[in-house]
Amino acid sequence: MVTKSLLVELLVEELPPKSLSKLGSSFADGLAESLQAQGLAASDARVTTYATPRRLAVHLTRVVAQAVDKPVSRKLMPVAVGLDQNGQATPALLKRLASLGADASMVSQLKRKPDGKMASLFFDSVEKGERLVEGLQKALNETLARLPIAKVMTYQLDDGWQSVHFVRPAHGLVALHGTETVAVSVLGLIAGRETQGHRFEASVNPIVLKNADSYAQQLETDGAVIASFTERRAEISRQLTVAAAKEKLTPIDDDALLDEVTALVERPNVLVGEFELEYLEVPQECLILTMKANQKYFPMFHADGKLANKFLLASNIRPQDTRLVVGGNERVIRSRLADAKFFFDQDRKKTLASRIPGLDKVVYHNKIGTQGLRIDYVRAIAKAIGQQLGGAQLAAQADQAAMLAKADLLTDMVGEFPELQGIMGRYYAQHEGLSDDIAAAIEDHYKPRFAGDELPRNQVGLCVALADKLETLVSMYSIGQIPTGDKDPFALRRHALGIIHMLIEKDLPLELDTLIQQVIRIIEDKSIPESWIKRVSAETQYIPRQVPAEVNEQLLAFIYERLAGSLREQGYSAQEIDAVLSLRPQNLGDISKRLAAVRAFAALPEAISLAAANKRVGNILKKVEGSISSSVDAALLKEPAEQALYQALAGMLSQTNETFIAGDYTASLQILAALKSPVDTFFDHVMVNAEDELLRNNRLALLVQLQQAMNRVADISKLAT
Repeated sequence: MVTKSLLVELLVEELPPKSLSKLGSSFADGLAESLQAQGLAASDARVTTYATPRRLAVHLTRVVAQAVDKPVSRKLMPVAVGLDQNGQATPALLKRLASLGADASMVSQLKRKPDGKMASLFFDSVEKGERLVEGLQKALNETLARLPIAKVMTYQLDDGWQSVHFVRPAHGLVALHGTETVAVSVLGLIAGRETQGHRFEASVNPIVLKNADSYAQQLETDGAVIASFTERRAEISRQLTVAAAKEKLTPIDDDALLDEVTALVERPNVLVGEFELEYLEVPQECLILTMKANQKYFPMFHADGKLANKFLLASNIRPQDTRLVVGGNERVIRSRLADAKFFFDQDRKKTLASRIPGLDKVVYHNKIGTQGLRIDYVRAIAKAIGQQLGGAQLAAQADQAAMLAKADLLTDMVGEFPELQGIMGRYYAQHEGLSDDIAAAIEDHYKPRFAGDELPRNQVGLCVALADKLETLVSMYSIGQIPTGDKDPFALRRHALGIIHMLIEKDLPLELDTLIQQVIRIIEDKSIPESWIKRVSAETQYIPRQVPAEVNEQLLAFIYERLAGSLREQGYSAQEIDAVLSLRPQNLGDISKRLAAVRAFAALPEAISLAAANKRVGNILKKVEGSISSSVDAALLKEPAEQALYQALAGMLSQTNETFIAGDYTASLQILAALKSPVDTFFDHVMVNAEDELLRNNRLALLVQLQQAMNRVADISKLAT
């Protein structure tokens, strides 16, 4: 069967730059998958995606004009329903055949096949292969309906009556199978072979495409457009590197910015711009954000990492004289940087402490109160954590940092650039002469902000970061704001992971359950000064909260779920994670050591037998009604097997205690290997549920001791298959 390449292009007005790459991939993949499913494109057809600011396109190899015919076997109905006692067709069967274009003459050709507990009638036929024109039309309709469009536009067609819905108004459609046009239509457009090149620099417009395979080459030579998103991105990256090297500088490494700029230009031309040195007095984070967010420029840095007063811009045109392009961009960035400098100068006229009363007017949540009231909670929590980690001095520093942590929310700079919250607080704190520990903590209390982000750099920052995240979790859970599905408006999952990473990676000697209970006590504290209540704005009508009793357990479960997910991503097995986390270890800094111990134990030849025995012990103890004592009366141990197990447990108890207390969990678990033989013998020769109540209770107590000894590091019954 003859195959040809297929090209489909949709020409539109400028697409949303942050969505272009995803739209291009979805358009190409959707068409390819649909055509392959219909048998019109080979399963190994090569799919090439094209996406520019003004077009979505796809090129497929090995596409046929019509799919091959295929045999189809359709189930009609049970034999008892389709045929009467004489084997003649019932009205129901005749009606079903008619719907398939057949008649009574086909009854004899129906096949009987077993179908569950009965036999059914099946009609075998040959289905005509789909023609490309119908198949492509179906593929286009399905693909456009499934495009990941955040916001749809509605616009009228040229006739002035019909309206269509799409991400941007569409102006052209190309569909070429080899050299032939495929007569499909979407969005009020009929497919042809003409497309548009660059708005200003195309040498030919419109471009009449010769065939499907000439698309990219004709667009580049005649239309001055690099159609491939990937190739255009690589070209911009190359030009950035070359231009920066000429200035002996390094461009910023920012994939998201590079993607966005790639989606803004069709014919990239990287140029160098410059601004006055005086603007470098402004914190470089502000300048970088201004250049990236507002103008899509690429800041450049000296070898020491300091920001240079030069930047790179990707123009969409290539004039012989670039001075007007560069000069225009320099004028724009100069005004932006002047605004940043003005904000910075104005903000420094007021201290952070003087801004704190203003936080009483910033509503955090109408059921919780203002940022001002919330800060008082965070201060109390941070102070308590500081006292535990470093005594009075650290507690005082944590209190001060927590008090100032949110003050920069009321600065002009953060008002303009919310992404700089915390960062500007550090700069303003340093300007006021506060210690580096306090200044760093103001910035770091938001960390970690995302997976892989760095942790707070000092103890003060850790105290405030933990306090801020714990207060958020407890407060939100107390008013029922619990994440559901993919909805997490207050980023509680991120807060939980942040707490986990700080406790584990910094190996903090803090118990999770104790921390949560401590926060709950602080939030429920009724001894709030009258002056505090008076600070509340009239809109919030704040009332001291009661935290529901179930919040403690809900939060513990939530955090351990996040921890389990994090550990799975690190490569630990579900069994290993379950064995450790089922015990709910409160010191999360021990988690990695416990997991390593479980992995080493699982490699022992005795592990499978001991895990199975532990599971058996757990099942026996679960069936016992009432409490079970762990005190064993040696005089009641009648059987040699139970005496041997008792002696084996007693002999290793001090050794396992020493290794466990020392944190050598691997050794603590491996000592258990010696129990394999006495445990196996015990279950082979001892009846636990003896008729004599004293004997039975004594043997159950022995099993309790065995379970306690085996499950100090992890519940090894979880390793049983």
